[in-house]
Amino acid sequence: MDIQQQIKTLSEELRQHNYNYYVLDNPTISDYEFDIKLQQLQELEAKHPEFTEADSPTKRVGGEVTKNFETVVHEHRMYSLDNSYSKEDLLDWETRIKKLVDGDVQYTCELKYDGASISLTYENGSLLRAVTRGDGTQGDNVTANIKTIKSVPLKLKGNYPPKFAIRGEIVLPFEGFNKMNEERIEIGEEPYRNPRNTASGSLKLQDSSEVAKRPLECLLYSIILYDNFSPFGRNAEGKEGFTQFESLELARQMGFKVPGAAKLVNSIDEVLEFVDYWDVHRHDLPYETDGVVIKVNDLQQQEELGYTAKAPRWAIAYKFKAEQVSTRLNEITYQVGRTGAITPVANLEPVELAGTTVKRASLHNADQIEKLDIRVGDEVFVEKGGEIIPKIIAVDLTKRQMDSQPTQYITHCPECDTELVRQEGEAQHYCPNYNGCKPQIIGRIQHFISRKAMDIEGLGGETVALLVNEGLIYNYSDLYELTKEQVMPLERMAEKSAENLVNGIEASKQIPFERVLFALGIRYVGETVAKKLAIHYKNIDALSQATLLDLVNVDEIGIKIAESVVDFFLSEQNVHIIDRLKEFGVQLTLSEDVLANQTDKLKGQTFVVSGVFETVSRNELKKLIEDNGGKVSSSISSKTSYLVAGDKMGPSKREKAENLHIPIINEINFLQMLI
Repeated sequence: MDIQQQIKTLSEELRQHNYNYYVLDNPTISDYEFDIKLQQLQELEAKHPEFTEADSPTKRVGGEVTKNFETVVHEHRMYSLDNSYSKEDLLDWETRIKKLVDGDVQYTCELKYDGASISLTYENGSLLRAVTRGDGTQGDNVTANIKTIKSVPLKLKGNYPPKFAIRGEIVLPFEGFNKMNEERIEIGEEPYRNPRNTASGSLKLQDSSEVAKRPLECLLYSIILYDNFSPFGRNAEGKEGFTQFESLELARQMGFKVPGAAKLVNSIDEVLEFVDYWDVHRHDLPYETDGVVIKVNDLQQQEELGYTAKAPRWAIAYKFKAEQVSTRLNEITYQVGRTGAITPVANLEPVELAGTTVKRASLHNADQIEKLDIRVGDEVFVEKGGEIIPKIIAVDLTKRQMDSQPTQYITHCPECDTELVRQEGEAQHYCPNYNGCKPQIIGRIQHFISRKAMDIEGLGGETVALLVNEGLIYNYSDLYELTKEQVMPLERMAEKSAENLVNGIEASKQIPFERVLFALGIRYVGETVAKKLAIHYKNIDALSQATLLDLVNVDEIGIKIAESVVDFFLSEQNVHIIDRLKEFGVQLTLSEDVLANQTDKLKGQTFVVSGVFETVSRNELKKLIEDNGGKVSSSISSKTSYLVAGDKMGPSKREKAENLHIPIINEINFLQMLI
């Protein structure tokens, strides 16, 4: 056998042994025998590097050092999940599902493992890259670190798509976590707090050989297909005939570690049986888990259900009841947000809760304080909402001190001493000193530079606070006048970082109008609303002249949003800031490319799109409707103008459209409307 063949044979053997041990939990050789074979391969590769394979088992030992993790845009966005905490929540979700899709609905139930989300992309059977969730739109390239995790296949088995992404969770099993802590305590180091944070932190270690020492595992749960692929001898174009439950089996066949707890069920009652079982038996699992994820099983139905701005409509997380502890409330302080909203904060006697030390919890607003009758000195019950955010749920009145006094909510801003206001129907108090209250000024600029807004590289929240406190900027338009010489004297600011900051501000002038509009921080104008307003009005001047009546006639713009937009442009200072942004060259008009695709041909018309299409995809159809001034609705009503029907559309939608005398057209009819 020649050297190249020896290397190939040894590599294949070691991959199989890795798979047996880390995925199947069924080793067929001893650790010693494995190490001997690995050493043989390392020696052969050292002598003959020209025959070393890119995905060799020897790559798992790490050694690559990454000082700055590259930011990568996800080809398919990683959405969050909506949460539920009761049977009623799940029943409401099921009701919404059945209004939007025809036919029977099956569900796949999977355990929700508590780790760090990851997206792995494979091309021609080899790992191409691994990217953290980040903000869902973009994350960090941590490929070198992920390659050290033994349960992540570097080379796939069996029948696999030419290119695809697969999502999963990087977890740290309890056994490995406890062993790591024993070793740290032995050498006098502080133990790690919990497996989830330790797993997440491991992905950002600069030295991949350090990551290799940690017993991390990768549990996979979702395949994103890029091209037509027939995993089970059927056409998967448009997801037809391919299900979530089958995709889990496909992932197993390719060599991924997919938990075996997943179950296919036919009703919410069966979902709840699954939840009840695992709420008890989750404590027997080797990993942290905080709930169950329920998904519509049919991928075609998933596509038809689509997404909200934040989450898929076809999935929901049922969260197990949170852990509770009691502790003492030492003090109530008040924070001022960027909109002037006042948030009361409970400062607690530090207490361990779900693996972390809790010192503070939000009290939300004055109504919540009054409802709980919470007072300084009280013994309070704290839990983590969704096991993430600490919140006070009750007071132990049996331990209340005799001289306890009711909490008096503050009347003036804790930062600028301006008298607070509370509008009718609002839960929160606000500081109206929009232009003179420092936390509001800092908060608005921090929002302006944030990743989903202007995404200014080299400028972080702490630096913004320094710039404001040093009197270098008073609003976000001032950023565009900053010089390298002005910022260099700031704390922790070297010449190179000052240069990066100024260059990052200059580069932000290319950010498109819809994101600039979101960055302005107009109250109630989030990402989705900003995009709708940008497309409707085309530029900032048209939007600034819009009346209340004009605005509420825009699709999905309610009275609160409309009032907020009008109020924003009534402020002379805001108008002055906008004028300065124009002078500096910030994009305050839709780009020519976007404008070129915009028409009013479908203005005033509402479309429901259902079924599988041949000429264009369902998502492309929806975009064409919106680009041409129309509105896309998910359900048929008397306000529907047309039902665009594709193949496999359910009979109930057709029946409802016919009963309401709504025209039913195919994709060709629709495309002719745009000519």
